[in-house]
Amino acid sequence: MATSNMDPSDGVPIVKLIVGLGNPGHEYEKTRHNAGFLVLDALAAKHASGGIVKSKFHGAVLDAMIGGEKCLLLKPLTYMNRSGQSVAEAARFYKLDPAKDVLVVVDDLALPSGKIRLRASGGSGGHNGLSDIDRVLGTQNYPRLRVGIDAKPDFMDQAAYVTGRFTDEQWALLQDSIESSIKAIQCFVSQGITMAMNKFNAPALEPRPSQKKSQVSEDQTSDTANT
Repeated sequence: MATSNMDPSDGVPIVKLIVGLGNPGHEYEKTRHNAGFLVLDALAAKHASGGIVKSKFHGAVLDAMIGGEKCLLLKPLTYMNRSGQSVAEAARFYKLDPAKDVLVVVDDLALPSGKIRLRASGGSGGHNGLSDIDRVLGTQNYPRLRVGIDAKPDFMDQAAYVTGRFTDEQWALLQDSIESSIKAIQCFVSQGITMAMNKFNAPALEPRPSQKKSQVSEDQTSDTANT
């Protein structure tokens, strides 16, 4: 079957694909590794209220109008380590250019809670979701929005940390991240990744004292190392 970026339901072209990474299932709700899902939920509440969530591309999808442009919101339901199949299928179906039309929202250990950072491209930094997207798309040249979840404490296993729930303090700071992320996504859709980076990539925040020892330097990695 021939495909295009037209949504067959209404003939309006899908111009951007916004992906939130996470793990499906109740046990992963509101965990640090699901920051991407949480941003997408808030984005959907603002721009696709009343919309119908569909099962497609091995994920949950929802059409959203952002700044007058039709976007597809996608939560891969393949579990984090197999996110690439879902993202690639959606991008190819609508003939979207990953370098300018796809934005992946992902959790980041290298950023403090409450902080976000956009990049136009880059390595996965060990994040398994991004690594799988790189592998299936065959490129690292796609924008990503990184949401800070704090560096793990020295005594904690990384997998246990990222799949654990936010502390009350982190959860409060995450709400700031989500609000900033929605504005950054709106800017990405209407003005592109470069303008969004210029507007929303604030100077690095000083880590809290408890984080300094284990904080990963942003200058040493383009994306965070996650499980």
